[in-house]
Amino acid sequence: MGQIEQGLERALRTRPVPASTEARLRFLLASHGGSTRRVAAVLGVSQRTVQRWVTKKPGARRPPGPAHVWAIEEAVLARWQPRVRARRRVRAEAEGFIFHTRARFGFAAPAGSSDDPRVRWITQDLPGEVARELFAARDAGAGEQQQTVILARALGHAYFREWGRRAHGLHIAFSDVEFADFSIG
Repeated sequence: MGQIEQGLERALRTRPVPASTEARLRFLLASHGGSTRRVAAVLGVSQRTVQRWVTKKPGARRPPGPAHVWAIEEAVLARWQPRVRARRRVRAEAEGFIFHTRARFGFAAPAGSSDDPRVRWITQDLPGEVARELFAARDAGAGEQQQTVILARALGHAYFREWGRRAHGLHIAFSDVEFADFSIG
């Protein structure tokens, strides 16, 4: 998962995801009515394996392996705050969002301009159309590169060309994203 995808995920949540594997297992059990059988089906392991992970008996407890830890994390992320995420997405698509980033920006512009790429801190309010395009691309399985292209086009128009008031021939190169955060209303 790239910086842009992580930033979108953080923006859609209002509470942090449980950090420890034990807390994540407790969440999965709670969201499946305490059924170790249903949690096992979600994770693709046996019911007995889940029981070993969550037992209170000191000698019987076995921690999940690295592959299972990853599966537990993915299952929790898929089920964490679904209604909140849906509301925040609708709000971002309707009202837009504020995009905060530190990345390398370069230009393809007419002669006489400085087109050397350099790292910039940018905070820019972007419209709901950009949010709709980003979410549609993410839903279609687009990778970090496609999302970067969408944001480069939006930042080029909003930040560098000031919504079409200047630098009409300027094309933006957006790369080396150090971080990407989104603030939704």
